[in-house]
Amino acid sequence: MIAGMYEQNFIAYIIFGLILNFAFSIMFGIYLSNNIGMKEMIESKGDKEQSMLIRLSLLIPYAKMLVTLYRVAILQLFFLNKGYSHKEFWIYMTNEQKENS
Repeated sequence: MIAGMYEQNFIAYIIFGLILNFAFSIMFGIYLSNNIGMKEMIESKGDKEQSMLIRLSLLIPYAKMLVTLYRVAILQLFFLNKGYSHKEFWIYMTNEQKENS
């Protein structure tokens, strides 16, 4: 048993979580590309690498989906509600943050 359930059930949860992650990620990507434009997204994309924690979250059921929903919440609460654009969110997500000192 893993986490109180049989291995087959645990693997089923992992697979279902991955499917939900890809569905949410694709919908979020389509939403951003409709609001920003594919050409502009490609031109303004930085080279920021995802952290190791985000990569490892694929192994935990639904964790990657929750990360995507967290990013949607950041877009809505921090950027759109404060008057920033979808493009500014895209730049924030894909570029390394420079420290001001």
